[in-house]
Amino acid sequence: MPTLEIQQFSVSFGPQHPSTHGVLHLQMDLDGEVIVNCTPHIGYLHRDFEKICENRTYTQIIPFTDRLDYIGAMNNNFGYCLTVEKLLGAVIPERAEYIRVIIAELNRIASHLLAVGTFVQDLGAFGTPLLYCFREREMILDIFEMTCGARLTYSYYRLGGVSADIPEGFVQKVKDFIRYFRPKLADYHRLITNNAIFLIRTKDIGILSKEKALNYAISGPSLRASGIKFDLRKEEPSAAPA
Repeated sequence: MPTLEIQQFSVSFGPQHPSTHGVLHLQMDLDGEVIVNCTPHIGYLHRDFEKICENRTYTQIIPFTDRLDYIGAMNNNFGYCLTVEKLLGAVIPERAEYIRVIIAELNRIASHLLAVGTFVQDLGAFGTPLLYCFREREMILDIFEMTCGARLTYSYYRLGGVSADIPEGFVQKVKDFIRYFRPKLADYHRLITNNAIFLIRTKDIGILSKEKALNYAISGPSLRASGIKFDLRKEEPSAAPA
């Protein structure tokens, strides 16, 4: 009686790949569309960051933090400044704290939009979801541009605060974005959350258990998706309340 021979394939994903969003090499063993084993090779984005910082002032290091993840550069600035300020015992003005948090939350949304759009595109949903995500993200980048003059690699945060106060019209523009963006979430759910192809390619695949999430110190949406209701911003706030 004939038997079906199952053969696994070993493929390289990256570091140069049309759907790679970051320089990473993954050596994967595949059984059809199922990843049986994956060995990551990191270091392709190595820029000698730590060594360079040894010969820079604290303020000169801020632009280098932008490049660690240019999609979420504001939060890189934020984390670095918080660390140095904690070591110095610096007290930050309340207004500056709230500006920092508002900017960081906007950057978080922009980063998540890009992550969702590119992820769905990688799964095969070309076009609409990604363009929707870019549309909303552009509004946030417009706010950043009016605030610090840049759309990427902002270097906006400073030790003790930010490089400049928010400009005239900033508050209204943020309110306009929030009013616009909230209803759009329904469009994302309609296009993505209940999409048959999206569910087939994601449901019950790559599950991160509660135990593993805690053991690997996972935080943010990934931790909450594992079933643990925990928000670091609320439980251990390091700045003004989000």
